[in-house]
Amino acid sequence: MSARSDIAPSTLGVELHDYGVEVEYIDNRTTVYRGVPEAVTGTLATAPGKEVHVLVTDPTETEGVMMYVNDLKSHDDVLESSGVGRVILGEGEEEELFPGVLVRRVPGHRFEIEADPEVARGRVFVFVEDDWAEHSYEFVAE
Repeated sequence: MSARSDIAPSTLGVELHDYGVEVEYIDNRTTVYRGVPEAVTGTLATAPGKEVHVLVTDPTETEGVMMYVNDLKSHDDVLESSGVGRVILGEGEEEELFPGVLVRRVPGHRFEIEADPEVARGRVFVFVEDDWAEHSYEFVAE
C-alpha cells in the first residue's frame, strides 16, 4: 500500500482543555497537542521540514476533522483506521483542505496556511512539530 496517497478525513472527537487540545481518533486512541495555541490572523508560515496537522472543529467544539499535510511517515491504512486525512502537495501547489482553510507548499519544504474561522464554521487549529518541539496555533477573526 502506498504511504503517499491523499486520504479523506473522518469525524474525530475533540476536547479543548486549558493545557491543550485533545483528539480522539476513530480507533479510540487519543493524543494531546500540548500548550495554549497562539492566536494568528492572516497567513501562518511554517519553518522548513516540520510536520503540519490542521484541525477544524464543528461549532460545538466537540468534534472535528484533521488533516496531515505532506505526511510521508504514516501508511494509508494507519491513517484510515485513525480517521486522520492527508494531503500531499508538490512545491507551488495549494489546496483548500476545508471550506475557509487553504494550505500551500512554498519553496524550502515550508507551508503557508490561511484560514477564516467564520467560513470554516468552527475553530481552526494548526499544530507544527518535529522531534524537538511542537507549536500550536489557532486562527482567529481579525
